Parts: sequence; structure tokens; C-alpha cells
Amino acid sequence: MDPGLKTLQQEIAAAMEGMSPEQMGWQSAGKWSAGEIFEHLYLTYTGTMKGFERVLALGQPKVSPVTLKQRVGRLLVLGFSYLPSGREAPAMARPKGLPCEKVLAEVVGKIAEMDAMIARCEELLGPGELLDHVILGPLTGAEWRKFHVVHGRHHLKQVWKLQESCRASLERTGEGARPHTGT
Repeated sequence: MDPGLKTLQQEIAAAMEGMSPEQMGWQSAGKWSAGEIFEHLYLTYTGTMKGFERVLALGQPKVSPVTLKQRVGRLLVLGFSYLPSGREAPAMARPKGLPCEKVLAEVVGKIAEMDAMIARCEELLGPGELLDHVILGPLTGAEWRKFHVVHGRHHLKQVWKLQESCRASLERTGEGARPHTGT
């Protein structure tokens, strides 16, 4: 498995570990909750796999010519490992209300499945551009992996901020100081 994606798996698993339902649902005004962020990541992994399944079915890359705007985006994301904040996610990658239990149980494994799907396409078609990204344009398998690492870490920073914000709020109200008794 790609080392960057393997590390991302570990980071996502660590971020999810021990999060309460309250923490998963905690959100800042107008922003996604941690649960919604994990669902967004899940949808990006499954969406990428669907795209690569189409490439395998075609037996050839599914790419368009790259635009100047896409070149700039690729430089930021793939060259500088920087994902700008504030961009609205494409409709197919926005949280849809999938059961949180399903997302949490499957998101880490979807990364490995996606990596294996990309590898199958590379074996069949070589290392060139294989599939268009909705914003960045045509990417190679290696570039798709790098995108997902940068994208995942971008959102993990948001999850960590939400976790801290939730903890601070609970401490202010005194709820964080009491052990949970289950009643």
C-alpha cells in the first residue's frame, strides 16, 4: 500500500478513536461536524473508486485536456501540499446523512480499497494520466494518491479543531469534568 495513504489511514483511525456521539455531531456555525467530515472523506474515496472502475471497464484512461486553472490547482495541491479553505465540495462529495456507524466502520478500509483500485489501473494502463479529478483535471495514480493524502490531512485538521472546541465547551459547562456514568 502507498505509504502516504497508509499513514493517512492511521491518522484517521486515531482521530476517530474514542470520539463520543456528541463529539461526532459537534459543529461550528455553518460548518460540518466531525461525523460529516468523515462522511465527506468516505464519499471521496468511494467516488474515486467508481471513477477508476469506469476506467477499468473502458480499458483506457478517462481524461480531458488540462486547463490553466487546473494547472494552478494542481501546483497548489500536489506541488505545495496545500488545499485552500472555503471551497464548496462538489455535490457528489457532500455529506448525505449516511449512518455514522457505517462511515466510521468503513472509511479507513476504503482507503486501502481505493489504493488497490488505482494500482489495478496503473498495471493495466501504465503510469500516465488515468482519470479526471472534478477540480484538478487529469491525474496519474500517484497524483490521485497525493491528492487524497493532502485532502485527508486538510480535513483532519478541522476534526482536531472540532474536538478541541467540543472539549473546551464541555469544560466550560462543567460537563467535561464529570465522568460519564451511563445514566
